[in-house]
Amino acid sequence: MSNRIPLMAGNWKMNLDHLEANHLVQGLAMALADSDHDYAKCEVLVIPPFTDIRTVQTIVEADSLPLKYGAQDVSIHDNGAYTGEISTAMLTKLGCSYVVMGHSERREYHGESDALVGAKARKVLDAGMTPILCCGEALEIRKAGTHVDFVLGQIRAALEGWSGEDVAKIVIAYEPIWAIGTGETATAEDAQEVCGAIREALRADYGDATADATRILYGGSAKPGNIKELMAQPDVDGALVGGASLKADSFAAMAGFYA
Repeated sequence: MSNRIPLMAGNWKMNLDHLEANHLVQGLAMALADSDHDYAKCEVLVIPPFTDIRTVQTIVEADSLPLKYGAQDVSIHDNGAYTGEISTAMLTKLGCSYVVMGHSERREYHGESDALVGAKARKVLDAGMTPILCCGEALEIRKAGTHVDFVLGQIRAALEGWSGEDVAKIVIAYEPIWAIGTGETATAEDAQEVCGAIREALRADYGDATADATRILYGGSAKPGNIKELMAQPDVDGALVGGASLKADSFAAMAGFYA
């Protein structure tokens, strides 16, 4: 393990209005304070819907909370006639530090390609925020045994033309699609197999410095009951958490996996 700081990222998806967001973030901050959370041992990030970000910003800044927050998607355009889109400038103005792109739900329901995902990641990095680039395979690919090649193909297509220096600044989140919200969890060994393969691909493509610096998260029904085992894997640097991040106590417990 290098000096990669673990990251616990809570993807709220399309859940919680801004009033509920207020309640959850305050509860999360209290739960982390009560457990004497060490942010040097695990960074804590919430990723709310766009309509909640301003509320989250207000709480974080008013109480000087060490929580980070970000967005679930972004446009590749700066401004203009793109109805329904949100630009990087809008997100940086709100104090966002991370942006997710390429989540399997965006790929499936909005037809997002690897090239578009890569363009979004580049846009986010250039705006001074950290991209969380998602990848992962469906059940039929897993059953065919081609899951590692498929996932590495997604990442290489998205990061085509990138320098190792830039790749080292992003976060990669591996989410086996068949384990998202299904209660089916890839075993810790399954997670390590793919996260380890991603790190070795980065090593082959960009060298040791990039491979050792890039944080790789596991996502897919990660919860308090399996987080310690997942985090014990050498190439799992954190989790992209769905349902369990909507409850302050459970998400705080996951962030405290090291205790």
